[in-house]
Amino acid sequence: MIIADIVKIFIPATLSFALGITLAPLLTHYLYKYQAWKKSPGKTALDGAPATEFGKLRKDAEVRTPRMGGLLIWVTAMLVTLGIWFANEFTAFATIEKLDFLSRSQTWIPLVTLIAGGLIGFVNDLLDLSPGGERGIPLVTRLFIISLLALFIGWWFYAKLEVVSIGIPLDGELYFGWLIIPLFIALSLGLYAGGVIDGIDGLAGGVFAAIFASYAGIAFFQEQIDLAAFSATLVGAILAFLWFNIPPARFWMTETGTMGLTLTLAVIAFMTDTLGEGYGVAALPLIALPLFATVASNVLQIASKRFRGKKIFRIAPLHHHFEALGWPPYKVTMRYWVLSAVCAVVGMTIALLK
Repeated sequence: MIIADIVKIFIPATLSFALGITLAPLLTHYLYKYQAWKKSPGKTALDGAPATEFGKLRKDAEVRTPRMGGLLIWVTAMLVTLGIWFANEFTAFATIEKLDFLSRSQTWIPLVTLIAGGLIGFVNDLLDLSPGGERGIPLVTRLFIISLLALFIGWWFYAKLEVVSIGIPLDGELYFGWLIIPLFIALSLGLYAGGVIDGIDGLAGGVFAAIFASYAGIAFFQEQIDLAAFSATLVGAILAFLWFNIPPARFWMTETGTMGLTLTLAVIAFMTDTLGEGYGVAALPLIALPLFATVASNVLQIASKRFRGKKIFRIAPLHHHFEALGWPPYKVTMRYWVLSAVCAVVGMTIALLK
């Protein structure tokens, strides 16, 4: 069974990578045909002030690099997941049946979350392409939509799956009861905020690939094979995106990618926690450390400017700070990749402690 389970994980991942590589030229064609990039450069910081330092670093790229590259990730993962399910439903091949990983108990919730987040992000990206710069869905509105989606999913975990606690490594479980719902909402919002890591060519793709590969491993060792296969399918799609996002990027991930991935990550972390008799949530801050560091740098920057009247970083989030210090973008990206791989391995180990 171990060999069969490994095949069930790696075949969809390979199919996802191959399909993503195949679809990328088509996506590229339409993104360039319809000039899917900002028509005017410029960005507003989280405190409402003009992001002048960001403009110095990224002004030119904003108006020549297409957005919405994240479509390649969630559409590819969706097509592979549903394609294998469809083939299993309407054919009689035993091999296809063994590869089908769409299941009510493990993969329905993360798949629906991925699609919902991807679609909401897609609408935001479309609006963001209008003349005049940033005119996407207002941040407050986006946070409200995400909170509503997370509220429903958190309620599902609590009411339908009876999740009332999270695992604490070497110390049993921490009981939350119905407070598991606001915990899931807070986690979803925090991870979504980390999506701004999509700021340097190749950065977000490498970080997300390491994170989801880690959770694929966690789910595998928990014998949640369908969830492991879904996570691996996402890794395959992310690597296909990364193939074309390595400098110079053919397109950027933007909201349609980061929103779907971050919300799905919150779901998978919960799925690999008490439901899988593991510590998927407790290990998340380490596995996704680059995302949380990104959020922390933004929060610290805003707080320092408000209460101290000066900045901590040359520019936030953190990866742009390193750029502002003179690091070449490729050095920032590759060091983040190394850090992400180390965090993924160590975090996976913690998540599987008994």
